[in-house]
Amino acid sequence: MKTRQVEDQRESGRRLVLATIRNRERIARIDIAEATSLSPATVTTITGELLINGLIEEIAPDNPKRDAKRGRPRVGLKIRGGAHLVAGLKLADKNATVALMDFEGKLQGEHAQRLPRKIPDQNEIVHFIEDLLDQATAKIGLKPGDLSGVGIGLAGVIDARRGFVHWSPTLKERNLPLRPLLEEKISLPFFIDNDVNLVAVAEQWFGLGRNVNNFIVVTIEQGVGMGIVIDGKIYRGARGCGAEFGHTKVHLDGALCRCGQRGCLEAYVADYALLREANLSASASGTDNADQQVSALFYKAKAGDKTAQSIFRRAGKMFALGLANVVNIFDPGLIILSGERMQFDYLYAGEVIENMKSSVVQIDVPPPEVRIHKWGDLMWAKGAAVYAMEAVTEIALEGLASDAS
Repeated sequence: MKTRQVEDQRESGRRLVLATIRNRERIARIDIAEATSLSPATVTTITGELLINGLIEEIAPDNPKRDAKRGRPRVGLKIRGGAHLVAGLKLADKNATVALMDFEGKLQGEHAQRLPRKIPDQNEIVHFIEDLLDQATAKIGLKPGDLSGVGIGLAGVIDARRGFVHWSPTLKERNLPLRPLLEEKISLPFFIDNDVNLVAVAEQWFGLGRNVNNFIVVTIEQGVGMGIVIDGKIYRGARGCGAEFGHTKVHLDGALCRCGQRGCLEAYVADYALLREANLSASASGTDNADQQVSALFYKAKAGDKTAQSIFRRAGKMFALGLANVVNIFDPGLIILSGERMQFDYLYAGEVIENMKSSVVQIDVPPPEVRIHKWGDLMWAKGAAVYAMEAVTEIALEGLASDAS
């Protein structure tokens, strides 16, 4: 029992030291000890293990002459970028985007490719991902076998622990064991999660969520998604169904949602909902392209078209109601609005934000700040790559624990 406790402490120490080095980018051993409250001897032992296994590397001091005057130079430590290469995939309804990232979190390559069919079946998506990784790694002179792991983000209800897709608008089948299917065909570890959770991960690493312990990301594209960060960790729920913001109910027996139920928020603010309402109101733009239709509808509203204005006004009111519910439940420190539809202001105009504020519980403290972050698909893919990197890091640290036992 005591041996197990000692090893658990070692594992915890390794994670803490590696995370500290990653967060500081470059740091001396004595500073690690101070930041982690671990003893200098423990830090020396752990960093020695990480060096031997190639996860970190030493770097010379910036000014060795200055440091020499003070005594022994303080050798810095940093993550070794070449330790691992991971891929992050963002699978949308029409396109797939790949980000290749080294162990330091630096982008090494990127690739984009159209999906062959709007809704592929399980065999088609596996073959597509295999080809996608071939194409992406070839761009930087490598092969998929050079990867240590692959993260995938896609819309829908996903059990991230199992890599199981209960439902996704991107895939034809429901209840799809996507991770086992991929790993059977492609000899790599795969890590699959809801794409908005991975946007939240990217915000933690690269965006507005850095150093914010409690925040929420809401994305508006073909659908409506939400990523929740509580105490610095992604909240996924017991069944992997957490944060389905688009499928919260805002109208009893209301409009039909693509999930099959009625009254969902998404059924009022997503692209297909706006276009459906426009068609019912005889205000469709006449083009077959949904993005162009939404754009045309928006510019009609800006030009004074009363019907188009009423469509966006209702969407804004429903969205404000949904945001107010989120604030009342979670009380986040920050709300980040992201996604394709952030190019238009109908969901974050002053009127929408004021409606949200008026619907939250009123106390003598201002409501959370709402900020806009207009990310493209590459940043979503970088979030998926970070997700893979975190998983690969855990595998590497577990390997250290096994070697030590």
